[in-house]
Amino acid sequence: MANEAHPCPCDIGHRIEYGGLGREVQVEHIKAYLTESPVDAGKAVIVIQDIFGWQLPNTRYMADMIAGNGYTTIVPDFFVGQEPWHPSGDWSTFPEWLKTRDARRIDKEVDAVLKYLKQRCHAKKIGVVGFCWGGVAVHHMMMKYPEFRAGVSIYGIIKDSEDVYKLKNPTLFIFAENDAVIPLEQVSLLTQKLKENCKVEYQIKTFSGQTHGFVHRKREDCLPEDKPYVDEARRSLLEWLNKYV
Repeated sequence: MANEAHPCPCDIGHRIEYGGLGREVQVEHIKAYLTESPVDAGKAVIVIQDIFGWQLPNTRYMADMIAGNGYTTIVPDFFVGQEPWHPSGDWSTFPEWLKTRDARRIDKEVDAVLKYLKQRCHAKKIGVVGFCWGGVAVHHMMMKYPEFRAGVSIYGIIKDSEDVYKLKNPTLFIFAENDAVIPLEQVSLLTQKLKENCKVEYQIKTFSGQTHGFVHRKREDCLPEDKPYVDEARRSLLEWLNKYV
């Protein structure tokens, strides 16, 4: 699983072999992976990548899973052509690399994707799901974009700001108990601050014994003791979207 000598901000886990059900499209200045829903319900979900980029098969698999439940899904390249992180990279350089890919500076791309979904896909109700780096992006979007019906932030949290608790949209946060990147103290602080400041529906779910990346990086045939948690987290994601989007 993870390289324990270099615990990374998104445990690479298993890179699944997956071709995808969708197609690549151009959305203004960025590329994206689009999967159309088998039913035209006017609903769409933006799926935001982790540090390993928009082409990671695991993320496309999750997008296709969501699409199969009635949502047109799109995985934009929020790095806008910049190289994603590679698991064999020099982890000592990671902090500097990350500074050039700020998950809170994506508004131009978000605006372009929203326009595309509304005009080209005829989406009237839109949600967003993000993993790790993308989870941070979801947290940001839930504070800035009231037009989203809901968001799901999966092992992602904004840590470096106090003004991040007044969410505008129903938001589900999913965490792992044994996350080397997001310790439980930070989850407890988020819980406390949301209780004090948040006026919309939210939920925080922490999964016992799991590590960073468990929702989208575990194989379908993962360890028997892990599978119920993976399944429950994915089911929770879909139930949140179904409830609010």
